[in-house]
Amino acid sequence: EGTPGPIPEECDAFVPRPGLPVEERLDSLEAALECASTADPFAGLGDDLPFGRENSYRLGLSFSQTLFSGGRVTGQTQAANAGVRSATIGLTAARAQLLLDVTEAYYDATLGDRLVTIAQATLQQADTTLGQTQLARQVGNQSEFDLLRARVTRDNQRPVVIQRQAARDLAYYQLKNLLNLPLEQPLELTTRLVDTTLVRTARLAELVKTPADTGTEVRAPVRQAGEAVTSQEGLLRAARGQRWPQVSLTSDYAEIGYPDDGSPFGTNYLSDWVVAVGVQIPLFTGGRVKGDVAVARAGVEAARLRLRQTRELAQLDARNTQLQLQAAVAAWEASAGTQEQADQAYQIAEVRYREGISTQTELNDLRIQLAQAQANRAQAARDLQVAKMRLALLPSLPLATGTGAAGSATSGSRPAVTVPGGQSGGTPDNPYQAPPPETPGVLTSTRQTGAVGP
Repeated sequence: EGTPGPIPEECDAFVPRPGLPVEERLDSLEAALECASTADPFAGLGDDLPFGRENSYRLGLSFSQTLFSGGRVTGQTQAANAGVRSATIGLTAARAQLLLDVTEAYYDATLGDRLVTIAQATLQQADTTLGQTQLARQVGNQSEFDLLRARVTRDNQRPVVIQRQAARDLAYYQLKNLLNLPLEQPLELTTRLVDTTLVRTARLAELVKTPADTGTEVRAPVRQAGEAVTSQEGLLRAARGQRWPQVSLTSDYAEIGYPDDGSPFGTNYLSDWVVAVGVQIPLFTGGRVKGDVAVARAGVEAARLRLRQTRELAQLDARNTQLQLQAAVAAWEASAGTQEQADQAYQIAEVRYREGISTQTELNDLRIQLAQAQANRAQAARDLQVAKMRLALLPSLPLATGTGAAGSATSGSRPAVTVPGGQSGGTPDNPYQAPPPETPGVLTSTRQTGAVGP
């Protein structure tokens, strides 16, 4: 009855007293029970226990190490390392293709300069013929029809000069774009088309250890396909490792403190260190492991078939590159005599026409033949340089696409490289799924028009 008193922090031990009256003994027993039910249960047990603390701090370190995984970790590491090596090869191949693109663009610009010079020289020759015809017409040695024909021939050459200049400017713009230069920046080329010696730059030595090596196994696409096989074999090993138990070692170390004032400093911390060894055994997976192994085995087989196909295409590409170089050398050698003969023939025809013993038709035909011979000579020099550079870069270049042969070096177009995304080792639901089949060679090329041609 009445308001209960404050809860005591500690209760005295109950001591029975048989000599007291019954009422007092009952009162002392009830008081002991009431004190025991309302007192702090953790009072008197010390200050180091966490129970009932208002503030607590826990600073710890965790460690985990797989002791045995049945080959899963090793297989995944093998696949990851193969992916890194494949990416490195792909980067080298992209740089080699860029160097070849820059070489083609450079000699396209040089060819554009040469074709403009030929067109301007042809225009000057037509203008000279027109002047001679006008003089002959004034003295009565030429008819008005010859004068009209000479004027038409001269006027028809002017659009050709304009077209050659536009094509040359476009070739310069493409070269500046590849070199990452402003389009308005002036650019002067130092190499002439008559110089067919292969320029050995420091970049070429960095990209290719042995230039002009036509071996199949040194080709970048073949090495990438080999790394793809290694990666798939690692994924197969990881998939098979799921059948084995996995043993891991774990350790947790913690420092625990319970400050009264809430400050983590100046507090006595308790150490708690637990070391455990865990074993996970796959008792029943519902066929998931078997399916993963089958998919990974199929991925290995597909990668091996792609490697074989890439080897065959690499052999064909190397043979095609060699034939291109042989054809370019033959065209260069043949064009030398043709240009000299066409030049001599035009000089003779010009003298004959000036002396009145030749016709304007003969002179125009020889002028056209001379311009064509000069253009063929310039084109042959450009093709020879590109063919030499392609053969030198062949070990690091990607495989050409199209009909199975490499892009022709004499086609007057430049290949543009695209790098598709790298292969993944699977999906989140199935990390051991084989990647989708792709065309041989990670790097592919497409043709784009617009380069300068005769």
